[in-house]
Amino acid sequence: MSAVNPLDASSLLAAFGALGIALVLFAETGLLVGFFLPGDSLLLTAGLLCRAGAASATTAGPGATSAPRLELAQVLVAAAAGALAGAQCGYVLGRRGGRALLARPGSRRLREGAARAEELLGRYGHARAVVLARFVPVVRTVLNPLAGALGMPARVFTVWQVAGGLVWTVGLVMAGYGLGAVVPDVDRYLLPLVGLVVLVSLVPLMLEVARGRRRPAPADSPAGREADRG
Repeated sequence: MSAVNPLDASSLLAAFGALGIALVLFAETGLLVGFFLPGDSLLLTAGLLCRAGAASATTAGPGATSAPRLELAQVLVAAAAGALAGAQCGYVLGRRGGRALLARPGSRRLREGAARAEELLGRYGHARAVVLARFVPVVRTVLNPLAGALGMPARVFTVWQVAGGLVWTVGLVMAGYGLGAVVPDVDRYLLPLVGLVVLVSLVPLMLEVARGRRRPAPADSPAGREADRG
């Protein structure tokens, strides 16, 4: 068995299937150490592979090889379960660990993500910020513990993280599934399509990095306090 690349969505799916989706999304949305994991590309690729597997099952012979077989229903359930449980876990960790939990990490990306998450909360309020954060890499990792640390009411957080989590997971999986539906013989073009999916999913991250470099961190944010200490 070849080594699994945790940054490669197709490698994770080939090795772990739907269970891998749940574990990766739980780590990315619930544990600060998972901020680098490929949540967006994983969901899109999983949807694409569901369509590829369905197509190959009806057209390929008994001995034919194809992409890793994923069932759409299993993928949707695993994605939603991992994303929702992860966000709730992150909230509980933030509630118990407080802001010190976000002040400890040495990663610049995490500090910038925390500053961006605080900006979202201040600009859009609790409900919209929790939903919007799902679609921004790194921010969706740090906003959940930040919400707990700032004392956001548990009921408000839970309702809106469930709403945002379902829109994010189901939307991206079905987008990948729909992309596979409009491409004839999707198995034949699977690798280029997965590469395209990965590139598209990196666009929000690149925009956030560029925006973070242009904008100074607020003085009272974890990033700003770190800069002051430096």
